[in-house]
Amino acid sequence: MGHRQGTLEDLVVTPLNPDPAFWRDKRVLLTGHTGFKGAWLALWLSRLGARVTGVALSPVTTPSLFDLADIGSLVDSHTIDIRDATALGHCVNTADPEIVFHLAAQALVRASYRDPLGTFSTNVQGTANLLDALRPLSQVRVVVAITTDKVYRNLEHAFPYRETDALGGHDPYSASKAAAELVIASYRDAFLAEQCVAIASARAGNVIGGGDWSEDRLIPDAIRAWSTDQPLIIRRPQSTRPWQHVLEPLAAYLRLAEQLWQQPTLAGAYNFGPQTHEAATVREVIELAQSAYGCGAVHWGDGTEGPHEAGWLALEIAKSRTLLGVDPRWSLAQSVEHTLSWYRRQAQGESARELCDADITAFTAESASA
Repeated sequence: MGHRQGTLEDLVVTPLNPDPAFWRDKRVLLTGHTGFKGAWLALWLSRLGARVTGVALSPVTTPSLFDLADIGSLVDSHTIDIRDATALGHCVNTADPEIVFHLAAQALVRASYRDPLGTFSTNVQGTANLLDALRPLSQVRVVVAITTDKVYRNLEHAFPYRETDALGGHDPYSASKAAAELVIASYRDAFLAEQCVAIASARAGNVIGGGDWSEDRLIPDAIRAWSTDQPLIIRRPQSTRPWQHVLEPLAAYLRLAEQLWQQPTLAGAYNFGPQTHEAATVREVIELAQSAYGCGAVHWGDGTEGPHEAGWLALEIAKSRTLLGVDPRWSLAQSVEHTLSWYRRQAQGESARELCDADITAFTAESASA
């Protein structure tokens, strides 16, 4: 992969784990806690001793990690559409959070082609509704708003995108998240900064991990196909993405929140992903998954099926490494192995929550041994 001049990828960074002493009894508002990443984050925050209020729609998949891991028993859970400003504002006011993680979104590219207006209203207006609901609060200190690595105007250049590059988006999902970035920056500059609220946007690469059953996602599609002895259909095997285990960005979000609490001047946009040279093709990921799963037929497409999707995307992560001390821990092979092991063991009857706990324990132990 190509690199820009002046990157700091060779800097040695020891990844840091979330601080339980910091999170204990913190009032945390988490939107999107019924989704894949949100359920994992709710579980981790609960382990850290935070008091979590969750706001989201009901799970959109069956099964769902939220249900299987009984995440509802760990948080004060509210079923609210973030497009409903009145209901959302009342819940936010009651929760009176100190820290906010905003993950609620319509998060699928192909679904955004089917429902562009719903995608824009959820991802743009929903974000504005949440940030506006925070304005009257006196206790909120930190907001981490999750967008995506797809917010950049992707010109298919052979270098990684960094936080200062132009925003854009061909498909409605990417465009809606780029627009959400503008909403976040506007609320930070026009309102929240002067209220001493530090707000940052987090742009994470493609995530994999146990418990994801979303449609049109690579590993869930593989599990669905292979568990029923069907071939997996791959439309674009050469598409390259910054793949990472779900615990990588979640650890980064937690670290970012801790740092913003201590240094509000760190507010801004951050990329989180693997090292640039570790971005991998869909084919490479699936071949690792086949090896980890032990079987699985694949039908490889020629890249012409379906709506437009970017062929190459990588992130420059020097800013998050240098300012936050965030560094990737698991290689792609490790990430795929942990993910496929999770699905295999869950299908054999092991507890989804215990499997998540085991992965979090293994992930944090990786930092301790670094």
